[in-house]
Amino acid sequence: MTADHRTPHQQAARADAETRLLDECYREALRLLRENSTPAGVLASARNPRSSGRNYDSIFGRDAAICALGMALSGDPELLQSAEAGLLTLARYQARNGQIPKFVKPELAEVDFWYAGCVDATIWWLVAVRFVDRVAPHLGLAVRLSPHLVRALNWLECQEHQGWYLLQQNDCSDWADIMPRSGFVLYSNALWYWAKRLYDLPTARDTQRFARLIFNPFDNAIPDQKRVRLLRHYIRNRCRPEPFLLSYVNFSFWGEEIDIFGNILAYLTGLGARSDACKMVAAVTALNANDPHPVRVVGAPIEVGSPRWRPYMQRHRQNLPWQYHNGGAWPFVGGFWVILLATLGERCAARAELVKLALSCKVNGWEFNEWFQGQTGEPMGMPRQSWNAALYILAYRTVLCGARIFP
Repeated sequence: MTADHRTPHQQAARADAETRLLDECYREALRLLRENSTPAGVLASARNPRSSGRNYDSIFGRDAAICALGMALSGDPELLQSAEAGLLTLARYQARNGQIPKFVKPELAEVDFWYAGCVDATIWWLVAVRFVDRVAPHLGLAVRLSPHLVRALNWLECQEHQGWYLLQQNDCSDWADIMPRSGFVLYSNALWYWAKRLYDLPTARDTQRFARLIFNPFDNAIPDQKRVRLLRHYIRNRCRPEPFLLSYVNFSFWGEEIDIFGNILAYLTGLGARSDACKMVAAVTALNANDPHPVRVVGAPIEVGSPRWRPYMQRHRQNLPWQYHNGGAWPFVGGFWVILLATLGERCAARAELVKLALSCKVNGWEFNEWFQGQTGEPMGMPRQSWNAALYILAYRTVLCGARIFP
C-alpha cells in the first residue's frame, strides 16, 4: 500500500469531507427513490421522453425487487410503502405458471415477459419478499403472498436440471439481456441458491455442490456423476485456471469473460467457497475493474469477431467491448462489491469503495447514471436509476451501520 504522507490534521479533514459526501449521497439516494416512487411501486428510472421510449418508466421485476431491499432497510416509511406496492404489483401480474414479469405498466395493464425466460426477475422477487418480511414483519407480506410464492418457486424448479439442481437458461435471459450466457449461468444460480436458503428448500446444498463442481472445474474433486466428470474434463483441457468462477457452462463451451457481478453474488450468497473469495477480490483489483467507478461487470470483454461474439450484441451499439453488460461499470453492482468487502472484514477497503461509489452517483449533479464506459469512465445509459440509489443505501447501511443483507 502507498504510504500516507499527510499530516494528522489533513487526514482528519479528508475523513470529515468523505463523511459529508457519504451522508449527502445517502440523502440524495432517498430523494431519488421518493421521486421515482408511484402508487404501483418504484420505476426503474425517472420519467423523461428517452426513458419512456425504452420502457424504463415501468415497474421492472428485478429492478423493483432489488430496490425493495434498500427501500425497506432505509427506515423511511414512504419508501417501505413503495417497496411493498411494487412487490404486490408484480404479484398481481404474475403468470399462471408462476413467472414474475420482466416489467409491468399498470396504467396500461401491459405486462412483458421478455423473449426466453427472464429467469432472474422471479428470483429477485422471491428474495425481496422474504427480505421485506424480515425487516418489516408487521406487513405480513409473505403470508399475504403465500400462493404467489409457491407458484414462483414451482416455476423456477421447472427450469432446473433434475440431477444437478442448477437452473438452465437461454442467451439473454437474465439482467445481462444481450450477453451470450446460456446453459448453467453463474449469476442466476447464485441467486437461486440464495432463494433456496431463504425458503429452506431441501436441495440448497445440492445446488451449492454442483455449482462448485461446474463453475470451478479446476479443483481436486472427483464427481460421482459421469456427465459432470466429462464436462469438467472438457473444460480443463481447453481452459486455464483463473481466480474467478466461470460465468457460464454449456454443453461444449463456457464463459471466460469474467462475470464480476456473478462472482460477487456467488461469494455473497455462499455458492462459492468463502476461502476463495479474497483471491477473487484481489484479482478484481489487479484488473483495476474497480477504478475509477466501482465496478466493471466484466473483466475481459468479448471482442467483436470472438467465437463468443454474437451479432445481437451490437443492438443499440450498446454491448461493444467496455460498454453496457460487456465491460461497463454499473454503480448498483458497485454496491454489492462494497457489501462483499465489508462481509469479508475489509472495512477500510469497503469504506474507500463506498466513497468512490458516492462520487460515481454524484456525476453530473447527482445523476445516478445507469452505467459508465469501462475504460474512459464516461457516464452512459439512463440517468436517475433507482437501483443505484437503493444499492447505495444498502452499502451505506452495511459499512456504517453494520446491517446484514445476506444469510
